[in-house]
Amino acid sequence: MSSAPQHPAPFVPQIRLYQNWLRETRGLSFADYDALWRWSTSDLDAFWQSIWDYFELQSPTPHSAVLERNVMPGARWFPGAQINYVRQVLRHVQPAHAAGMPAVISRNEQGLKRELSWPQLQQQVAALALHLRAQGVGKGDRVAAYLPNIPEAMIAFLACASLGAVWSICAPDMGTHAVLDRFKQIEPKVLIAVDGVHYAGKDIGRREVLQELRAGLPSVQHVVLVPNLNTSIKIADTADYTSVTSQNNAETAAFEPEWLPFDHPLWIVYSSGTTGLPKPIVHGHGGMVMVALQLKALHNDIGCSYEPNSWGERYHWYSSTGWVMWNAQVSGLLGGTTCVIFDGSPGGSKEKPDWSVLWRFAAETGVTSFGSGAAFYANCMKAGVELAACGDLSHIRGLGSTGSPLSAEVQQWGSEQFAKLGHPDIWWNNLSGGTDFAGAFIGGNRDLPLVPGIMQCRQLGAAVEAWNEQGQPVMDEVGELVCTQPIPSMPLYLWGDTDGKRYLSSYFEMYPAGHGRQPGGGDGAAVMGPVWRHGDWIKLQTEGGCIIYGRSDATINRHGLRMGTSEIYSAVEAIPEVLDSMVVDLEYLGKDSYMPLFVALRPGVALDDTLRGRINAAIRSALSPRFVPDDIFAVAEIPRTLSGKKQELPIKKLLLGQPLAKVVNKDAMANPGCLGWYEAFAREHLAKAETAV
Repeated sequence: MSSAPQHPAPFVPQIRLYQNWLRETRGLSFADYDALWRWSTSDLDAFWQSIWDYFELQSPTPHSAVLERNVMPGARWFPGAQINYVRQVLRHVQPAHAAGMPAVISRNEQGLKRELSWPQLQQQVAALALHLRAQGVGKGDRVAAYLPNIPEAMIAFLACASLGAVWSICAPDMGTHAVLDRFKQIEPKVLIAVDGVHYAGKDIGRREVLQELRAGLPSVQHVVLVPNLNTSIKIADTADYTSVTSQNNAETAAFEPEWLPFDHPLWIVYSSGTTGLPKPIVHGHGGMVMVALQLKALHNDIGCSYEPNSWGERYHWYSSTGWVMWNAQVSGLLGGTTCVIFDGSPGGSKEKPDWSVLWRFAAETGVTSFGSGAAFYANCMKAGVELAACGDLSHIRGLGSTGSPLSAEVQQWGSEQFAKLGHPDIWWNNLSGGTDFAGAFIGGNRDLPLVPGIMQCRQLGAAVEAWNEQGQPVMDEVGELVCTQPIPSMPLYLWGDTDGKRYLSSYFEMYPAGHGRQPGGGDGAAVMGPVWRHGDWIKLQTEGGCIIYGRSDATINRHGLRMGTSEIYSAVEAIPEVLDSMVVDLEYLGKDSYMPLFVALRPGVALDDTLRGRINAAIRSALSPRFVPDDIFAVAEIPRTLSGKKQELPIKKLLLGQPLAKVVNKDAMANPGCLGWYEAFAREHLAKAETAV
């Protein structure tokens, strides 16, 4: 078992170390965080150059500018510089190994325990990269992966990126059609796939899916098989991953990643809409290195494992490989952090529910920074998990949450649990960002006050504002989340979007040219544009805190009063009998809207008049009588995506009469089996609506 990290004292937050460095090397001092943030979003050249220098990024050639073109889209960062994501990772091999810090610690449901040292990581990355190069893989070629959250996925990504090939991954819990919808668009040259997975207590073979993927991807010239479920069974016409990565000779020892232009494509991730194929989003090496480093260190407060001001950092964020948080987990390696990963179900199985799995895993492996989706913490609270019974969690000094808004009640529950462990000041790092730019707009700052239910601050370098319907910035009001300045990790382009129209329509259609303000300008500054519209409702508080109210396209608008769905969920799901909920507001031309609420209840609980009355009273008290639903229905499950997001908009479209096949991709869902009930409900509802006309 890995020994728990030792805690240094006193510990200085990473963002304070950065501010000390700014004062010592740049002569810059700021009265408060707001002043620091305003500098970072108005003097983009100075801020992003400081990130380059602070993290000592290296290039064999100088850059001629920091930001050559300040436009969105099309901003060009650090022209002339060369970089490689993998070079930044491997620079930590010798010092981290000398300090006795592993690169990766992994566990799975079956209890398999593995540690990967930094030299082992380097050797296996080199061996696989040389194998891929021998198959003709080079700069710009796409390598597709169908792998779970295991060390092999990290190694394969780094091997691919080291050559300048473009990486793309899908999780094995995704069905054939969902995977092909993604990979067909990018025409991969190589497929790296697993033979199966073990999840929620069951073996799930993937050999047949692998054959279907090979048949559906004629561009694939070579397949590497990772034996994860049954190591004794071979598949014809595939290279064995274990044999390939065991090569350790002079050639692997001499291997070095390619130097690449700053904006060379790194990976392709996917953002699914409710219709059409998923958007294949291309991010670059340089942008991802810079944004990931500043996010992990300055806002997530995750340091380098072997440096003096370190807690022997062990960073865990529970994620499937189909969620961009997997990319965020891997990026811990950029800063010399030990990545701690878990492959399996966080809640046990249907037969044996157990929401203490990840906590016991964190206790065993000495995790210092623990992250997961907000729904995970809510499930732990509902299940009555007692962290004191999960082992020694004293080394956890930060809790991360994202994916959906974390309610104040759930955050208070978690803080109370840690207080019982003798850690009354546990820090919550609640993030809001997106796959689209593989980063965060809103997040944490260990030096700022912590208020349950409120995110601490806007991220450095992220010129986030809340805009009203007139496109004007507002404070202490709910508005559209926009970003008025470019960020290095914004997409280079969407794959196959040769004229850029899909990119523009995805993020810049609402606020085209003529919106926004010049850097450092006030409300009266000259306009520019276009402006990035993210699709979330946000309230920016005068004191600096931020509240996300859910997706702006699923907002409730009742009798002229607008409300984010997350506020309704916070009120409803505080009721112990309610495990999950979803609300949709159906608006009909010339008619009153109809707003049903769907609730998933604890086993054995019936939705009777008493419970209905309590739910309505909770909404009336917490929000307004305007948001009391027209009807409440008990359901087995709330439909969610693979990354845990509630499928509000697809269900809304279904209830408005659109066919199920056009509004949702079942293969991209975590629980597609629940859709039959909603489809039947939609037919019944529409029939009643027609009769009432």
